[in-house]
Amino acid sequence: MSEPLSVAVLGLGEAGAAIAGDLAEAGARVAGFDPREGAGDGLPRADSPEAAVDGAELVLSVNSADAAAAAARSVLGSLKAGQVFADLNSAGAPLKRELAQLVEPSGALFADVALMAGVPGRGLRTPALVSGSGARLFAERMSAAGMPVEVVGVEPGQAAVRKLLRSVFMKGMAAAAIEALSAAAAAGCEDWLREEIAGALTSADAALLERLETGSRRHAARRVHEVEDASALLRELGVEPRISEASAGWLTQLRDEGKNG
Repeated sequence: MSEPLSVAVLGLGEAGAAIAGDLAEAGARVAGFDPREGAGDGLPRADSPEAAVDGAELVLSVNSADAAAAAARSVLGSLKAGQVFADLNSAGAPLKRELAQLVEPSGALFADVALMAGVPGRGLRTPALVSGSGARLFAERMSAAGMPVEVVGVEPGQAAVRKLLRSVFMKGMAAAAIEALSAAAAAGCEDWLREEIAGALTSADAALLERLETGSRRHAARRVHEVEDASALLRELGVEPRISEASAGWLTQLRDEGKNG
């Protein structure tokens, strides 16, 4: 970096410590704070959150969602015009908007940052989306430090919405995999199904997504029966068919929409 970036990191858990450490290695001046003793061992630490944000260009809040508001309030009296308070917590748009309303009267800008992959093993290289009044400045400075950042809007919550929409698919896919593998283990063919799932993920592309969407609508009536039979099989195997039953509900709706369309 041509000009050293000054960053405060509030929260030195696994994610915060990884990002803070990588920022320091990239040449940034880092001041971390965490109320827990031993958190972020080996990283530069301030005695208080106020001391950490003093003189920082960027303030990164890397806490749990239920601690996000408290972290913001802890530094309200120390934030100044020109600083960017960036909330990196996994939270919905309403909380991001609430945080912006807390922060911006101080004169500081607010950045709603959505980390789009797990931080462990990636640290500062974790891809992120950002929105809010401080989005462009956050993206400019953090991109220069090594973080892949995409600005998605000027309103707080826009980044959070995109992350949660993606979570519907990613977490739903994880739940489907767990359900299917649990049943396969009970049926004695877990290794086979693991290879099937891995192969489907490896070959996935835009064409597959189109087939999943359009095929489900076109063949909903037939697929309702198939998924209902799958749910019955899971019950026989002692696995509760949570995802399978939800899939049947969606296919039933698509079938009925097709009849009425």
